[in-house]
Amino acid sequence: MSALSRRAVASSLLAVLAATDVSAQHVRRAAPDRRLSELGLSLPEPPRPVASYVAFRRVGSLMHLAGLGPANVTGEPPLFGRVGSDLSVEQGYAAARAAGLNVLALLRSACGGTLNRVVQCVHVGVFVASADDFHEQPRVANGASDLFAEVFGDAGLGARFAVGANTLPFNIPVEVASIWEVR
Repeated sequence: MSALSRRAVASSLLAVLAATDVSAQHVRRAAPDRRLSELGLSLPEPPRPVASYVAFRRVGSLMHLAGLGPANVTGEPPLFGRVGSDLSVEQGYAAARAAGLNVLALLRSACGGTLNRVVQCVHVGVFVASADDFHEQPRVANGASDLFAEVFGDAGLGARFAVGANTLPFNIPVEVASIWEVR
């Protein structure tokens, strides 16, 4: 095969790959808002700051969200206290998932009313109010991470930390802070 033929084949392959990538990105961009509906999830009103800070700040293509506690979307009494003494791991997981709903609500608002502008989750930090001898913070944090993966697929999984804290503001069991890449 001549150098000219190899270049033509390579050029054609690149064109096909580029077209495939664009269509795959289009599908992924359209999916998050649709996935919420498919999952039967409705987001609460985005929470407002409760002290001297902004709820979000965009820097280039990165959207930094302030730490958020659990949303109360079930109509049941909200959970308070420390995981491992006042709450079980399962209740902590549910609280982290509810905090994830607040994250998605704020992210949607920050993105002009749609999650379809989200490219991927970059980083998630989860603080878990924990009993002194509790060591399962990662299992609790999965409540938020699993939700993000359900809505965004692999793009919803970012780098993450999960740490225990003696107490959190207003006696909430979980607080989730995050950074997202957006268009």
